[in-house]
Amino acid sequence: MKVATAAYNLDWLDSWAQYEDKLDRWVSDAAEQGAELLVFPEYGAMELSTLEGADVAGDLERSILAVSDRMQDVQALHQRLSQAYDTYILGASAPVASDAGRPVNRASLYTPNGRQDHQDKQIMTRFEREHWDIAPGGPLKLFDTALGKIGILICYDSEFPLLGRALNEADIILVPSCTEALSGYWRVRIGAMSRALENQCVTVMASLVGNNDWSEAVDMNTGTGGIFGPPDKGFPQTGVLAEGTLNQPGWTYADIDLSAIANVRDDGHVLNRAHWDEQNPRVETVTISTL
Repeated sequence: MKVATAAYNLDWLDSWAQYEDKLDRWVSDAAEQGAELLVFPEYGAMELSTLEGADVAGDLERSILAVSDRMQDVQALHQRLSQAYDTYILGASAPVASDAGRPVNRASLYTPNGRQDHQDKQIMTRFEREHWDIAPGGPLKLFDTALGKIGILICYDSEFPLLGRALNEADIILVPSCTEALSGYWRVRIGAMSRALENQCVTVMASLVGNNDWSEAVDMNTGTGGIFGPPDKGFPQTGVLAEGTLNQPGWTYADIDLSAIANVRDDGHVLNRAHWDEQNPRVETVTISTL
């Protein structure tokens, strides 16, 4: 299959129709290149706050609530685009009202057969905890699709190996991200590449890019799209299947062969995924040696 992952820039929107046109352009461009799975980044939906004007878009709490209020329409739009272009789409994540009393950071996966489901972020960054007051969401999920088994680790979640291990049956792990600085981009990228190594799978990182002086939430963004695998049989020696140009908006594409994933898991030069459990008795018996 061909995968497209976005380096996505936010726009100031004057109308809902403008947002519809933008999303249609992005999806149609990827579909014309033969992409079957499209990945948008974390918090890419924050541009919807501009529909409520500068006062709302520039206020952290009000912008969060404004985006959450739009999510029903956002879901309908993505579902229509997924069916119209016969593609799977991971929509940009958004703060979404939840039973927890505070919004969760949620990314929804849309399928051409009209189905959809979502993954909530598990572990909040300091900014999400201390400023946004975003709540941890529902459990990790493994999505069984016609494209293979897909997991989602939203940004910071990709930096935690036990979350990745919980998705060790996934052929592909999607990593939508939003990082302010180059160091943040590399933390997530290193996490995504590490999960590909440990699980002997493919990880797909999408990034928010560009600066938005109208927003307190997503004012500065650094990143690019990247698609990674284990540096082993059937994959590039660097583990990098494809990467975009830093901070340049657009799609990055790569072809993914599920049989290559199965082969490296069965007969790779190393077998990280199969040997994972050999760690357990060793880490449980760590001793202190005074020198």
